[in-house]
Amino acid sequence: MSSVKSSSQSNSPTLRLDKWLWACRFYKTRALAKEMIEGGKVHYNGQRCKASRTVEPGAMVRLTQGTDEKIVTVLALSEKRLAAPLAQALYEETADSIEQRLKRAELRKTNSLFAPHPDTKPDKKERRKLLLLKSQQ
Repeated sequence: MSSVKSSSQSNSPTLRLDKWLWACRFYKTRALAKEMIEGGKVHYNGQRCKASRTVEPGAMVRLTQGTDEKIVTVLALSEKRLAAPLAQALYEETADSIEQRLKRAELRKTNSLFAPHPDTKPDKKERRKLLLLKSQQ
């Protein structure tokens, strides 16, 4: 049975989607890549898919990383996790995706101006005042 499997692999190079996402450094581990695919955070050519989906050059992959969403085109395949500059050569992010990502980053930045964080942690006296204010509401 293993001889049949090896002969089919030699005919055309195939690569699983979770392995490609890991090799391109979108996710730190293959397990995390698989979890994101199963959770619906990754779409292959506009459709939800499984982690075992074979990746082909020219395909569109939409993925979520934290609060950012990227749409990339598959340029090449690699089974090995490469250095970051080499891994970026395996895909190309679309211009629309880059523009949307920059817009969202700007919105997050302006939103943080309306909810500023204090420079230091509150001391004991300030914590007591905060607890008192919260209990009165």
